[in-house]
Amino acid sequence: MEEMRRENEEVEIDLLEIAHLLWRKAWAILLCLIIGAALVGSYTKFLVTPQYSASSMIYVLTKTTTVTSITDLQIGTQLTADFMTLTTSRPVVEDVIDDMDLDTTYEKLKEKITVNNPTDTRILEITATDPDPKMARDISNAMAKATVERISEVMDTEKPNIVEDAVTPTIPSSPSLVKNTAIGALLGALLAIAVIVIRHLMDDTIKTEEDVKKYLELNVLAAVPLEKGSSKKRKSA
Repeated sequence: MEEMRRENEEVEIDLLEIAHLLWRKAWAILLCLIIGAALVGSYTKFLVTPQYSASSMIYVLTKTTTVTSITDLQIGTQLTADFMTLTTSRPVVEDVIDDMDLDTTYEKLKEKITVNNPTDTRILEITATDPDPKMARDISNAMAKATVERISEVMDTEKPNIVEDAVTPTIPSSPSLVKNTAIGALLGALLAIAVIVIRHLMDDTIKTEEDVKKYLELNVLAAVPLEKGSSKKRKSA
């Protein structure tokens, strides 16, 4: 029990030393925080191309289904997963490429398309992302039209309804300047703390009487204080 108590005391003393050390070096941590925020913020603002996202929506149920029918609602929910797969299928994406005369490939355009199904709905949300906000809008709307056409062909049924057309986005969806700046500030501060703590732990030089007792396990018999300017006085004498 006594040994455990001593170990706990030593750990507590070490933590207090590190806490005092970090407090003394708070200016360096703050400086690194500011530098990290400035670097990442500048990189995000001037070097990262902003991306814009536009979304259109399709209603899964067709005109022949009745909203009051539980069976129809269950079928609509099950078909949602099938429709999500059809939306990004090669025929749909390649039809959009041909209709819009895009200079891209199926794989590249597919990476720009995201299909979501909002919770507890039978609606598909087709989102297109592009550096050009108008292009993002046009791709999303073209994807919605091509999707309803393809669903009608494959399912041999009426075309689903387009609930909402995409509009031109005015605010970039990514990157987030505030978020990236905060991350840069945090990383800068953590890097400074890590360097300070590691240098402290690797420094095994004896500086105080407490260090002699702690590391050498010896009792100090006497201590000679070193006055500032003593060496200069000796030289002048």
